[in-house]
Amino acid sequence: MAPAVDRKGYWGPTTSTLDWCEENYVVTLFVAEFWNTVSNLIMIIPPIFGAIQGIRDRLEKRYIAAYLALTVVGMGSWCFHMTLKYEMQLLDELPMIYSCCIFVYCMFECFKTKSSINYHLLFTLFLYSLTVTTIYLKVKEPIFHQVMYGMLVFTLVLRSIYIVTCVSPESCLY
Repeated sequence: MAPAVDRKGYWGPTTSTLDWCEENYVVTLFVAEFWNTVSNLIMIIPPIFGAIQGIRDRLEKRYIAAYLALTVVGMGSWCFHMTLKYEMQLLDELPMIYSCCIFVYCMFECFKTKSSINYHLLFTLFLYSLTVTTIYLKVKEPIFHQVMYGMLVFTLVLRSIYIVTCVSPESCLY
């Protein structure tokens, strides 16, 4: 939703390529999209507790990384919706790609032994992240980000379906 009234806020004019969540600076001059900003607390606080509990339970580092990645996405989204600045938009959107790559890694490695590391998958996901970041910084087109993020989510959905339909963990090794 585009702003109904051109209100001036603390952060100055909007520089982001997206501005559609709610009217800007309605609740306070310090937060552009107040309710969207506040709603990001659910992406910040619970994952912190998840990471702490994961450390206590001695979960593998990939699971701790997934919790912390969610926290980073929440903090980036908080900053973006608070300021509507392009730099903060990147702080929101790029961690979505990175965290989703961590989730993909976790989903494909969920039946592996605790000490194993799939370097090929790590390299592929790192290369994907690097490529998306490089192109997105040059292109600055939100649809590109949405498609690249959607591809990762689609991969997660397909892998989830595969895991759910497996008869036994031994048959789901790949």
